Amino acid sequence: MRLAYLPIFMIFVSTLSAQQPAINPTFEQPPQIVTTARGEVRVDPDRATIQISVQTRAATAAAAASQNATKQKAVFDALRALGLASDQLSTINYNVYPEQRYEPNREPIVIGYNVTNTLLVDVKNLSQVGPVIDAALAKGANMITSLQFYASNTDDARRSAIASAIQKARLDAEAAARAAGGSLAGLLEVSIGSHYAPPPRPLALARGQVAAAAAEQTPINPGEQTLSVDVTTRWRFR
Repeated sequence: MRLAYLPIFMIFVSTLSAQQPAINPTFEQPPQIVTTARGEVRVDPDRATIQISVQTRAATAAAAASQNATKQKAVFDALRALGLASDQLSTINYNVYPEQRYEPNREPIVIGYNVTNTLLVDVKNLSQVGPVIDAALAKGANMITSLQFYASNTDDARRSAIASAIQKARLDAEAAARAAGGSLAGLLEVSIGSHYAPPPRPLALARGQVAAAAAEQTPINPGEQTLSVDVTTRWRFR
């Protein structure tokens, strides 16, 4: 028996899948106009803080500190008698330092010691500002280093300032768009900065004026203050 061998042909067919090129769309930023503006609103202060100090001098630090403690306690008691609570009175500085005399070719000589005790008074009724100062001076205080008026609630004023600032920023953006031959097509972004409270208003009281101030009530006029807010806006330009 003869066996016939038939040739076997194997054909490999491969399917090649065409790869699509990656699509990287480019997002072009639309033309934009950026403006910054500040809104300001006048506010009426209803609170005040006062820094009241007692400064004493003696031959020794202990003697100066003892005199200071006696006078500062008298000041504290007088303010409590006006109705101020303990949370309205806080010590913010206590300083002891030597007073020296300088002579040529000699070491400095200590001729005494100074003690300064500073009390921060938070006045919640502005009608008490004058009486607080007068009572403190009458009981031994001899330095008024700061008087600052402030508004206890500025939320409404801050929002009004924000609205005013955005309106100004829009007007500036519209003017810029017209000058560039186009117009605004819509607001893209608003960034609101921190609001700026009025700075402290110092009250300087010289030592020679202490007796005169104590003789009659100290007049106080808080006036108006300005609260301001900065905003930055970004607009689409068409």
